[in-house]
Amino acid sequence: MCTLSVFRSLLEDEVIAPLMELMEEQAEHGKFNVNKYSQFAAQLYKHEANLSRYILSRVLEDENFYICGTASGKVFDEVIVTAVQNELYALQELSQVTPELLRYGYYRICPLPEWRTEFIDFAAEYRKRLENIGCCGYGKFASSVMFVYRDGELLPVKNPDKQRLSELYGYERERGEVVANTIALVEGKPARNVLLYGDAGTGKSSTVKAVVNEFARRGLRLIELGKEQLRDIPLIIDSISNNPLKFIIFIDDLTFTSGEDCFGSLKAALEGSVSAKSENALIYATSNRRHLVRESFSDRNGDDIHRSDTMQETLSLSARFGLRVNFQRPDKKDYIAIASQLARLYGVEMSDEELALRAEQFAVQGNGRSPRTAKQFLISTGINFKEPSDFQ
Repeated sequence: MCTLSVFRSLLEDEVIAPLMELMEEQAEHGKFNVNKYSQFAAQLYKHEANLSRYILSRVLEDENFYICGTASGKVFDEVIVTAVQNELYALQELSQVTPELLRYGYYRICPLPEWRTEFIDFAAEYRKRLENIGCCGYGKFASSVMFVYRDGELLPVKNPDKQRLSELYGYERERGEVVANTIALVEGKPARNVLLYGDAGTGKSSTVKAVVNEFARRGLRLIELGKEQLRDIPLIIDSISNNPLKFIIFIDDLTFTSGEDCFGSLKAALEGSVSAKSENALIYATSNRRHLVRESFSDRNGDDIHRSDTMQETLSLSARFGLRVNFQRPDKKDYIAIASQLARLYGVEMSDEELALRAEQFAVQGNGRSPRTAKQFLISTGINFKEPSDFQ
């Protein structure tokens, strides 16, 4: 296995590395090391109990030069193609290593850890992954849908929001616009950067994440940024520009004060400057304000000799989003309808009359009518309801 070149990074895998060390020691000294055997099993158990499936998952998710190049349309020399085939066969053989094979002839006083294996055609599975690379992706993007940006690296979200569009009620027209634009992105058609703005609690962020979950199987991923990270948008876009997947760069609750240096970075990205332009990524942002820049008294009354130009620039930032969707608070009728639909979704039993009365009272005494308020009301009733995913 030390001859691996295409899949060489797998030699440092936390499960494969101790397995190789155990096997090499046995081959060299002819002795069974029960401690290393158990250490390997402990590492495998952190993930699963099937060695074959574990190694296959590492192979399919490995971000090597061959899969990256193939995804971008590169054709490799036959020598490299043969090397890939040989290494896949070697890794397939490794995945068939059984507990009995490693501990052959060892006298056991107490039971040793076991694991499962099964026959899997690694070459066939890898070929399927390459054929569907535009939907499945590779590396970390093959195993996760939502990411955050931290210390210059894209990291998978540990507990991503799994909400689907079918679990959101109301705002059919507004969500329809976002969905249609996202479908265009996924299908490689012209699509626009999107600003979802309006009242708090109306489901702007939920809409973006639900849309990503809806189209994840078609190759859509989400990268969430904080306002302070906007200056790194060009770096992020450059890092994913050759990736076959489609990306939404998501900025939640976006508001600026005039003069913030990250303002220009977002403006450049929205205008499609050379360093911030990509055909596989769009910016989706949410805000409680249509105009994203808060004005100060000095902005209006002018200690800036160019205050007219400054005001025009700050107030027009939202106009640089090709699609702007307004989420307003629902009226009483729509609010009660949303509360009723959520009650059915979560299995809450309450008469229509009681629900309408109590939901409205909760909104009046609290934060006003919104989908968020409707859900908070149902939680406040003390009824033990389940999340929709529990019913699946």
